[in-house]
Amino acid sequence: MTGILAPVPLAPDLDQSALVGWDVAGQLLGFDGHPTVIYVRCREAAIEQVREVLPATVSPQLPGLVRVSRPSDALAAKRAADSAFGALLLGLAGVSLLVGGVGVANTMVISVLERRREIGLRRALGAPRGHIRLQFLAESVLLSALGGGAGTTIGVAATLGYATWQHWPPVIPPVTVAAGLGGAVLVGVVAGVYPAMRAARLTPTSALAA
Repeated sequence: MTGILAPVPLAPDLDQSALVGWDVAGQLLGFDGHPTVIYVRCREAAIEQVREVLPATVSPQLPGLVRVSRPSDALAAKRAADSAFGALLLGLAGVSLLVGGVGVANTMVISVLERRREIGLRRALGAPRGHIRLQFLAESVLLSALGGGAGTTIGVAATLGYATWQHWPPVIPPVTVAAGLGGAVLVGVVAGVYPAMRAARLTPTSALAA
């Protein structure tokens, strides 16, 4: 088989090299079966694992004589950019969760103030404080879950649309979707604790007199 190799940006030395088969190298070029340089290509996520096993794989008897070079500058820069971009997205997600939690807590506090007569009437009819606390906490969790579900749906749709536009295979790990919904529910629990406790502390007389 003969042909011209496509450009290899990560290994420019190969663009000026002639590649021959193992048998041809032994017959015509005096190759002794012991290569001096080996080029290995693997998935970016497995670079560290591959580098660890390369010496023993290439030379099981003398792995210490094998020197493994670091990835190319282009690949190293790409991984650094991906890491920085991932940290940025994680920070934005954290800020979004904080803003959402404050919004839910504010909404629930206003709801307690607006429904003081309802709370007082329920307390006068015998509803224990635990029921009042559970009601407002459940409303907070439900509000956050609905918002988290809507946000997750929009995110999944945007990811699918962009991947399709770029002709990429869309990959959405189910763990990520579950983490998004779980984070929204957790924010709802944390944000609803104070309003629920505030509602439960209202006495029937003070609530009905408001």
